[in-house]
Amino acid sequence: MTDLSITELTRVRATRPEAIAEAAAVRTRRPLLGESGRMMIVAADHPARGALGAGGNPLAMANRADLLERLCIALQRPGVDGVLGTADILEDLLLLGALENKVVVGSMNRGGLAGASFELDDRFTGHRAVDLERLRFDSGKLLLRLDTNDPGSLNTMCGAANAVNDLADRGLMAMVEPFISHRVNGKVRNDLSADAVARSIAIASGLGGTSAYTWLKVPVVDDMDNIGQALEASTLPAVLLGGEVSTDAAATHARWHKALQLPNVRGLVVGRTLLYPHDDDVAGAVDTAVELL
Repeated sequence: MTDLSITELTRVRATRPEAIAEAAAVRTRRPLLGESGRMMIVAADHPARGALGAGGNPLAMANRADLLERLCIALQRPGVDGVLGTADILEDLLLLGALENKVVVGSMNRGGLAGASFELDDRFTGHRAVDLERLRFDSGKLLLRLDTNDPGSLNTMCGAANAVNDLADRGLMAMVEPFISHRVNGKVRNDLSADAVARSIAIASGLGGTSAYTWLKVPVVDDMDNIGQALEASTLPAVLLGGEVSTDAAATHARWHKALQLPNVRGLVVGRTLLYPHDDDVAGAVDTAVELL
């Protein structure tokens, strides 16, 4: 990535918006799972929710050129299967030619802006299933945070069920990321206890008219033994989410390694931990994660 390529990207967007559809039409696709039966996805859907921080930098993801450069580095590493992002980011990568032979997961509900009073009324303001089909992408990701004290969660749940149906109608994977959530001092916090994770998995597994194309995206926590028991609530395949950037990379990798032994778990979906590692070595962080698979 160079300043010139960013300038050219903006020029193409301004003068030839149809170039996005043209690039999507000729992109080389691949199966969700390769020969290893595992999946390594790099996530970059945080900015559309207004969540721009990584590590100690509250605006780490605010520089789009820098983010795209980090994504391009990650996607070029051996063993990286694809990327998760919102329309703007995925279309930038599409125009840069970075999505060839990659699994592409579009982020669907982004209405629950970080810190907003309506955060748990997480409406579908991103990709629709019809968009993912038109662009020849491979999957849609949806976040399902459920707080029984917040009526907005019902709107989120209904939207999620509709998205699962719409994706299944097109034979596209629905990647559902469920949490039981609560507000603590006005801020949304996810309950990562084994009981709460099991409950969220059970609810997510039953969304829609079919679960044939549904995968789960589940957290990695310190107590992975109990989370492993929570995963017994479903037979659906699961991927692990990376979470916040940790100051102890070795401990994070140990938790990933342990969780990857669980029978449901098919891979990793990791964002800021790989794109903004403490030593700023994106390639090294990605290679370490791939080795765990």
